[in-house]
Amino acid sequence: MSRNPKSPGPAASGALPASIRARSIVLVGLMGSGKSTIGRRLAQRLGMAFADADDEIERAAGMTISEMFAKFGEAHFRDGERRVIARLLAGRPHVLATGGGAFINDETRALILKGSLSIWLDADVPTLVERVARRSHRPLLKDRDPGQVLRELAATRNPIYAEAHIRVSSASSPHEHTVRAILEALSQWEDPTWNA
Repeated sequence: MSRNPKSPGPAASGALPASIRARSIVLVGLMGSGKSTIGRRLAQRLGMAFADADDEIERAAGMTISEMFAKFGEAHFRDGERRVIARLLAGRPHVLATGGGAFINDETRALILKGSLSIWLDADVPTLVERVARRSHRPLLKDRDPGQVLRELAATRNPIYAEAHIRVSSASSPHEHTVRAILEALSQWEDPTWNA
């Protein structure tokens, strides 16, 4: 994985089992759930590299995600997204933040569930609306009411996000609280069906 821009920091949580560190940790959830911000902090705490799938997709395509949606449509974007995530998961273990729709794609979800430890950052709609209002690059929100879009997305996507290995609440409290909750969940997580 040659393009992970963030180098690992000192590990602050050395108590995690080797089986956890043997695979990438992939954050999934709706836009605004904090995947990128929390992912960077989590990677630093774990002493792992960090990658943002959306950034990697834009770099590979040479255009923004909004431009890809406008020029080629969502289906084309999802295919490219799946290929980029497959490449990232084939590299050394790291923390990966994914776009909100990545885990909804059947093939991409299968890749993530098989090749990584997935964590659903679950946030309520008011928190999501407050967070997405700070940025204007979301193609699914273009010319629409964010609250309505996010309620619709939550209704259809949350049951799919629930397939992730771990669920952690990403509340309106400081991101560091969510990072600590993830570290706690990782330290306690066991699944005999999961092949480390």
